[in-house]
Amino acid sequence: MAQLNISVPDGLKDWADKRVAEGRYSSTSDLVRDIMRRVQNEEAELAALQMAIDKGRASGIDPRPVAEIFESIKRENRAKHG
Repeated sequence: MAQLNISVPDGLKDWADKRVAEGRYSSTSDLVRDIMRRVQNEEAELAALQMAIDKGRASGIDPRPVAEIFESIKRENRAKHG
């Protein structure tokens, strides 16, 4: 496993040490790995979301809010059926 040495302000070190003392993590290294994995997952989720947004924009589908589309359909139905 590769090593990574980092410097953090005292407040962050104290915060990390507290998480370890509480038993939430076995070590500060474990905490940092968990944080890095979470950021990695968030980045992947954001990338997937952006791809979905881009796909939706390119689809040509009506970009109005869904509630507005439904209201428009209701008005059309009322006009047709009284």
